[in-house]
Amino acid sequence: MKTLLLFTLLLFLFDFVFATKKDYIVYLGGHSYTTNPTSEDFVRTTRSHYGLLGSILESNEATRSSIFYSYTKTINGFAARLEDEEATKISRHPRVLSVFKNKVRKLHTTRSWDLMGGALNKASKARPMSIWAKAHYGEDVIIANLDTGVWPESKSFNDEGLGPIPERWKGICQNNSKTTTFKPFKCNRKLIGARSYNLGDQLSPDGDPSPRDTDGHGTHTLSTAGGAFVRGASIYGQGRGTARGGAARARVAAYKICWNGCSDANILAAFDDAIHDGVQVISVSVGSTAAEYASDSLAIGSLHAAQRGVIVVASAGNNGPLAGTVENVAPWILTVGASTIDRDFASYLTLGNNKRIKGASLSQKSSPAKTFYPLIDGAAAKLPNASREEAGWCHPETLDSSKVRGKIVLCTRDSMYPRVTKGLVVQKAGGAGMVLANPADAGSSIIADAHFIPATMLSYNHSRVVRAYIKSTESPRASISPVSTQFGVKPCPVMAGFSSPGPNIINLEILKPDITAPGVNILAAFTDAIGPSGIPTDKRRVAFNVMSGTSMSCPHIAGVAALLRKLHPDWSPAAIKSAIMTTARTRDNKRTPMKDLNFVKATPFHYGAGHVRPNRAMEPGLVYDLTFADYVDFLCTRGYGPNATAALVGRGYRCPKKPIRVENLNYPSITVPQLAKSFTVTRRLKNVGAAPATYKVAVRAPFGIQVAVKPTVLRFERIGEEKKFRVRLRSSNASVGVGFVFGRLTWSDGKHYVRSPLAVNAFS
Repeated sequence: MKTLLLFTLLLFLFDFVFATKKDYIVYLGGHSYTTNPTSEDFVRTTRSHYGLLGSILESNEATRSSIFYSYTKTINGFAARLEDEEATKISRHPRVLSVFKNKVRKLHTTRSWDLMGGALNKASKARPMSIWAKAHYGEDVIIANLDTGVWPESKSFNDEGLGPIPERWKGICQNNSKTTTFKPFKCNRKLIGARSYNLGDQLSPDGDPSPRDTDGHGTHTLSTAGGAFVRGASIYGQGRGTARGGAARARVAAYKICWNGCSDANILAAFDDAIHDGVQVISVSVGSTAAEYASDSLAIGSLHAAQRGVIVVASAGNNGPLAGTVENVAPWILTVGASTIDRDFASYLTLGNNKRIKGASLSQKSSPAKTFYPLIDGAAAKLPNASREEAGWCHPETLDSSKVRGKIVLCTRDSMYPRVTKGLVVQKAGGAGMVLANPADAGSSIIADAHFIPATMLSYNHSRVVRAYIKSTESPRASISPVSTQFGVKPCPVMAGFSSPGPNIINLEILKPDITAPGVNILAAFTDAIGPSGIPTDKRRVAFNVMSGTSMSCPHIAGVAALLRKLHPDWSPAAIKSAIMTTARTRDNKRTPMKDLNFVKATPFHYGAGHVRPNRAMEPGLVYDLTFADYVDFLCTRGYGPNATAALVGRGYRCPKKPIRVENLNYPSITVPQLAKSFTVTRRLKNVGAAPATYKVAVRAPFGIQVAVKPTVLRFERIGEEKKFRVRLRSSNASVGVGFVFGRLTWSDGKHYVRSPLAVNAFS
């Protein structure tokens, strides 16, 4: 008995000691390397990391067992398992810029290119050559995707017609598979590299540790950004056409950072490698609640990318429509919201009163022709031990099969269980079909899913019609039609209800998101390791799948950025961002202002500068440019002192004696969150078009705000010349207390229109 008690006590003490250790990131800034660091430099840096931590832990053995990533190439720092007290102690070291816990971030889960002007038509006088043709579809630009990996056998990554791998590429094709379930992982001249990172994910499964994508998300996003041409792509015959990425002739590389989530430690390791590997565009459809930049792995990684001329595109998040939920808000990141395309996967619900309602679905099944089934609300079919609310959501083990069998069930969408899972619950209870109803906060944002049973998803307003019908008759009936692909849908684009809007809670002065792109019902390549629903029990397999989220809109912009990098290799990441933002549109295909999920006029907090127009972005005329030094000066306003800025730059750097006003950061949008009577904002524009050139300003003032621009005319004598202008904003009694109001400032030479959104919040 005493032995058992002693053993139990030892186990408790063991668990207590080791359970207190957590994964931390110790961030030291940048490196002071030359442009071509050697392997000896990397070894020396790793030793310095061990030496730094060793000085805190005072044990070589503990240090060796603690560090699991050493960032040596572009990012200076390491990831280690530490006790809270140890993390606090090392955070006080003068060399350390920040220490933060290793958070796990979420994934933000081809017709779209035609919608944006990428139809495969020959150039003519009426239709000038597109950005795709001029940029040779992004030929030889290297796009990196930090995601769930890649399915290398997908046709979207065939290398037909591609030449040798670009000499700038320094990466590898990692094949560390420990399973015989799949073929050996291979790269080619299209998919030129792949790496996997799972040391920072203690929840990673015991399966294949290779870069192979067993989730589907990474394959979908990477093929959207840079997938090759694949004719006849579809899902169950729907959406049939030629699938292609934004930069179809670009080279692509997969960095698998996500397993059961995407940890900060993995993200930083991938950034460190990708920048050194020679990529030119990084696409990251991952995020979490916005945080201070020195404690945000995406902000850190993308800052070092910007320093080396690599543009980083990231998703805005899927926590809409709640205001202020936008993620990835650092000014050096190009942040993307999601909107609809003009294609629907329509499935109609016909009620017993002959009312026909349009929904969305990709179900292969439908009600037999002219066959109606009894219709019941899930809440009315609850089991005795279930609540009406849970049954109304069609949660597992809540529906009474005696009430559901042979009927179509109305289920309300919620965030607890996947949409397709609700159909499985109905199927298990013997239901004949499902109507998935949007709640009020989801509005009109409906998504086509590959349901297992006849099913269709309805907007909130249409769901109210169905509920009213059920209450109006003793014998409600309904029928669900087969799916059909419809084109030319209006209005389009409409902001997706899930797309996270601003304002930017870290810096109100920086408008986020920056831009919007298609992110609803996007067809792209998929893994062969799991079914289209993503549910482990789904035995179906598809080469292409339809997915929705800002995860899908992000790689659209990454593809456009790759085209611009091909056309303008000397442009900075900030110039590319500016070209994309200042040429965007804010009207839909009905020529009315873009709408939100409830078909109410959207604002720049939803769409940023607007919906991307790639063909306009290739010749923007003028750009708002920024350097890495500008970003460091911006960080000085956040309280980063001399040691921190020197660590970031990799050498001595002094903040300006007079700190910059964040409102004056040369951003393509203008935001003044605290306007007390009057405020003057400065900006500078660089001529990247013809010379000489004369641009005149036009202003659409926000409600109750007087806007004066000086000078009103900018004359450029040469390409590359920069001109400064000032914008004076004055509030009136009408604008005080209203909240943010929006307008627009446009410079034009008659051919180019350089547009910047204005966002102003006036106080008394």
